[in-house]
Amino acid sequence: MTRLAATSYGTRREAFGPAEWALLAAAAGIWGSSFLFIAIGLDAFSPFLITLLRVTFGALALAVLRPARTSVPREAWPGIVLLGLVWMAIPLAMFPIAQQWIDSALAGMLNGAMPLFSALVAAILLRTLPRRIQVLGLVVGFIGVVLIAAPSISGGSSPLGIALVLFATACYGLAVSIAVPLQQRYGALPVLLRAQAVAVVVLAPPGIAAISDSRFAWGPLAAVLALGVLGTGMAFVAMATLVGRAGATRGSVAVYFVPLVAIVMGVLFRDETVGWIALTGIATVLVGAYLTSRREVD
Repeated sequence: MTRLAATSYGTRREAFGPAEWALLAAAAGIWGSSFLFIAIGLDAFSPFLITLLRVTFGALALAVLRPARTSVPREAWPGIVLLGLVWMAIPLAMFPIAQQWIDSALAGMLNGAMPLFSALVAAILLRTLPRRIQVLGLVVGFIGVVLIAAPSISGGSSPLGIALVLFATACYGLAVSIAVPLQQRYGALPVLLRAQAVAVVVLAPPGIAAISDSRFAWGPLAAVLALGVLGTGMAFVAMATLVGRAGATRGSVAVYFVPLVAIVMGVLFRDETVGWIALTGIATVLVGAYLTSRREVD
């Protein structure tokens, strides 16, 4: 475990440049849309089947990329297996289970708490304290997430669904700190592909068993295909690259933009409404994301 906990810093400690912002936008845009894809998939498929198909499509998309097929040494596998559980299998299963009881926008909003879990893991397990400006950014961003989510929570959404999303988000917070030393040493794509392969193996039994509780429909299948290729393939590539460049705490700020995308998708495609409190939260989230992305100073 010493090697896994070696660092949560990335290779770039300057303020975000165009490449970092582009990676952030790609990850946030795709993941923000993923909650809509999950909701559509649930119209025909059970949660575990959605998750199995998602990681399978994602792994196949990554396998097309030659760098992802680069071999890794045996010593990397314990960390990769752990990453396959806490970054892939467990959290990706929790979201469709939770969205049986809560709407897609709320799931996306709650996911915005991930940078807090990431910073907490870095502080406790990795002995890496965020800088003061980053702490301020994290706090401001979390306040924004609360402002966005508050109207939905007060409207009677399922506590169990909310708890499952927060649990999944906590898994993400742990995973990003584990991923940093692994991807810096062995490469982001080889680690991601093998972590997703681990998730496929873990999810195969419950996913196959769930086929009997599902039905075939082209629309949900297309949504799950997009969820896998984009949400589990390309978005993870963008996020892993961002974390490798900017570090776990600053890289995880990408999820602060996920609620914005989730809200837009809900308004456009599910006739959801957004009040002034949520709009205030959006502005607050953007401020928090900006502060967290600032230059690290020793």
